Amino acid sequence: MAAVASRTRTRGTGRTSTGPWAHVDFVLVVAVVLISALGTLMVYSATRRRLEAEGRVDPEYFLNRQLVFVVLGIAVMIGMTLVDYRVFRDRAALIYPATVALLFAVLTPLGSSSKGSQAWFQLASFQFQPSEWAKIALIVCLAAYASLHRGDLDAQRLAVVVGLTAVPVGLIMLQPDLGTALVFLAILLGMLLVAGARPQHLGALALMGVAVVVVVLQLGILQDYQRERLTAFLDPTEDTQRSAYNLNQSKIAIAHGGLTGTGLFNGSQTNLSYVPEQHTDFIFTVVGEELGLAGSGLLLALFAVVIWRTWRAAALARDLSGTLVCVGVLAMFVFQIFENVGMTMGIMPITGIPLPFMSYGGSATLAGFAAVGLVLNVHMRRFS
Repeated sequence: MAAVASRTRTRGTGRTSTGPWAHVDFVLVVAVVLISALGTLMVYSATRRRLEAEGRVDPEYFLNRQLVFVVLGIAVMIGMTLVDYRVFRDRAALIYPATVALLFAVLTPLGSSSKGSQAWFQLASFQFQPSEWAKIALIVCLAAYASLHRGDLDAQRLAVVVGLTAVPVGLIMLQPDLGTALVFLAILLGMLLVAGARPQHLGALALMGVAVVVVVLQLGILQDYQRERLTAFLDPTEDTQRSAYNLNQSKIAIAHGGLTGTGLFNGSQTNLSYVPEQHTDFIFTVVGEELGLAGSGLLLALFAVVIWRTWRAAALARDLSGTLVCVGVLAMFVFQIFENVGMTMGIMPITGIPLPFMSYGGSATLAGFAAVGLVLNVHMRRFS
């Protein structure tokens, strides 16, 4: 992995360019926009019939809001490309405490609660979840610190990196939100792997991560239903009416889709709202039921393009900080995609992690576009 950074520095020298905007990665942009368009359509399919039956709000309520989130997300993505990523790196000492302050503030009466977690600020009719943006901030800050020491992470510097991650993770666990905390650990391990951490240190950190999860489950930090959801995939037949209900309905919906699906807006499991939280955490089940294996495969292929182009940007980056920024985004996307899709099929625990660019939600959508903006930023400036 360390060779990636070395190769990037070699490729980034001795070449000329007409300017950063001549090197926008339109393949990555198109892939993300296509996923977002499909996600918006799936959100509409998952919510239209239920809202019509309830008769309380416009059946297009979630569709319209998600469209707004996507448009704002594209604007954020463009905005993140305007400022050289090295400016963010140089401001890491300001970004980090500001992020920690937001995560602390959401735990005070300023924050609002929903479904057992206090993780949002209520802003008029919208909610802002600081932990989604904290992922981006942590990526920038870890890249800044590791690149400052040229990837030479001895035990003392490694402890600093772990400490920088532990503070936001601890605050997020107080919400509590184990799923988002796990994303932070995936980002940490991915970036350390490329930053040159020693294998024995990585192994020790992985064991510590497992130990922390076990302790969290044993100490009662999580609500009972959150703990049951995490362990339901181990035996989904044990309690079909409570913790395993989501999982069983999810698997039925995906299996119902077969090879080509039931057709857009024609999923019986979707229309009858058998799968709870289908427009957010379980959005992949709508794809599986209505577009079948073919549609699911197409979606995963688009995600593969995003992963490929992000890795490519990491390999071509001008400097180590650019490489690490892209690797952090890559680790975040890979973990979230694998965990979200895996939990709908019963091979991973249910953690409440959104599927990037597919699940309904403003904070996650905007943060996802911001992450892509950072990758585009690094790719655009690989010659400057």
